Amino acid sequence: MGLETLLNPQLQRPDVIVLKNLIRDANAPAVTKTNGTSNGNGHAAKPVNGKANGAANYTTNTTPGKSTTSGPGFEAEDEETIKVLTDINNPKLETFEPSIFSSFDVDLKSSNPLIRFLVKPYFNWARTVVRRETDVVFLTHILIYCFINAPSALWLFYSFSWPHAIAHGLFTAISAGPFTLMLHNHIHNNGVLKPAYGWFDQSFPYVLEPLMGHSWDSYYYHHVKHHHIEGNGPGDLSSTVRYQRDNALHFLHYLFRFMLLVWIELPIYFIKKGRYGMAARVFVSESTTYTIYFLLAKWRFLPTLWVFLIPIFVMRTAMMVGNWGQHAFVDEVEPDSDFRSSITLIDVTSNRHCFNDGYHTSHHLNPLRHWRDHPVALIKAKKQYADGRALTFADIDYFMITLMLCTKNYGYLADHLVPMGEQIGMTREQKMAMLKTKTKAFTEEELRRKFKGMSK
Repeated sequence: MGLETLLNPQLQRPDVIVLKNLIRDANAPAVTKTNGTSNGNGHAAKPVNGKANGAANYTTNTTPGKSTTSGPGFEAEDEETIKVLTDINNPKLETFEPSIFSSFDVDLKSSNPLIRFLVKPYFNWARTVVRRETDVVFLTHILIYCFINAPSALWLFYSFSWPHAIAHGLFTAISAGPFTLMLHNHIHNNGVLKPAYGWFDQSFPYVLEPLMGHSWDSYYYHHVKHHHIEGNGPGDLSSTVRYQRDNALHFLHYLFRFMLLVWIELPIYFIKKGRYGMAARVFVSESTTYTIYFLLAKWRFLPTLWVFLIPIFVMRTAMMVGNWGQHAFVDEVEPDSDFRSSITLIDVTSNRHCFNDGYHTSHHLNPLRHWRDHPVALIKAKKQYADGRALTFADIDYFMITLMLCTKNYGYLADHLVPMGEQIGMTREQKMAMLKTKTKAFTEEELRRKFKGMSK
């Protein structure tokens, strides 16, 4: 199928701009290096004539499977794309596009009465509360959870009913992704609100985390202080490298190990690193959470089940399904490269509803990069992505990545790959073969050899 079919009409405007840019590159007449060709697994074959670093001879070619780069002449267009994406994020310019709601975009210049008399006044107030004017959408979500989820949870304990419980559970499940990625931005930047609202900024997570399926501070300790340190390497408790990533049984082992053991494995990890205070805080946080759940369940089981137990099961399952998809494709030659151990998704679920979570490679390259800056960062670093053999997919989310892998549907994955660099020109079968090489489990010997200097 043509790459243009991946342009979902619900994509955010920056995603549309980025995807059209990448599709343009992929569809352009290619330039082929005649001193080397692709060997079908995403790596260049040995150059002919023994020229490893000599000047390459280029010829125009569109033969599938050749190592290709985009044709010349797009530099000016790319600069214009970068300018447009940059200006969208600049509140001082007329071209600024605010993020107020995640499900739909709002034109504040519209004459619609709802926008003029409700949305615009809300935005004008909210922009004085958030640290960056691009982040009004975070305040929107915080207020929704505080004024809907929290009162609903309290009412279930006061007067439980099955219709209310099911509605509460569905709302919490739907909100799990957006809340977690809002929290993701919060923990990476030590808050999202201005200092004047610091008391609220630092306290609301402790109210909302257990209601949304997180134990207190566990996401911060595991994600910031552990995952980003280990980078999906052998020492990462959520690492995928020891698993065959297209094997459903391996995924279930991965899921239930995390579900059952992370509460003790994470403190042990910090102890091994000599971070005893952090180990103690994690252990106290996890054990306190489970103790409170146990006591609440003895008092009122059904409200506890729907308010706390189901959400934490759903949340941790979703996080592991997502992390498997994020780090399923790991390069067999250079698995410790951020370009080759994570992926980029240009899709509605990850980016519109979950604050550009699809730009996972960009996030690992710079964990402090603002979520609105990921699209323009990708265009600026397009050559590095191509040279690094990074993988970019469109119109598919992490859950579907995991499902397609567990059912070994590489054809579907190949159809949603947006080729860059030497991936351009590959046939569907070559893309499938290349993707399969990225999901193989590493042996312990391979891990020792390829992850030198990293914790084992």
